Amino acid sequence: MNLNISSVYLFTKLDNMKKITTRILTLLVMVSVCTSPALAASLPSADNTAKTEPATATVNTAVEEFKSLSKHERKTRIKEAKKVLKDYKADKRAGRAAETDQVLLAILAILLPPLAVYLKEEEITAKFWISILLTLLFWIPGVIFALLVVFDAI
Repeated sequence: MNLNISSVYLFTKLDNMKKITTRILTLLVMVSVCTSPALAASLPSADNTAKTEPATATVNTAVEEFKSLSKHERKTRIKEAKKVLKDYKADKRAGRAAETDQVLLAILAILLPPLAVYLKEEEITAKFWISILLTLLFWIPGVIFALLVVFDAI
């Protein structure tokens, strides 16, 4: 009789753990899908075209202004544009890009530590694998390590 009661208790605990684990995994999948850059880029938006493409009238006036410049002025403007692009790429490689959202990365470091490390590093590195290992062993060390990586402490 005692063995039967303990097995029923064990099975109810296991069922509760399954429900909790399923809910947590569902939440994590939803968060990872919602924060996916590829998904966000593919979603249509009414303001998306306004942010990425300038108005045709603006483009036409800029082209006319550029055509009215002398050959020397055109070359200097092209050199300036190339220099700005080169600086932007160097800043992005160095991790000083303006689009890095620290708040989102910090939230992801708590929810999905390896994903936050991957997004911060922008490639699979040793830090990513360490984060996966720490997260699989114990959740809290993985979160702490991911927060340290996100805030450039490591």
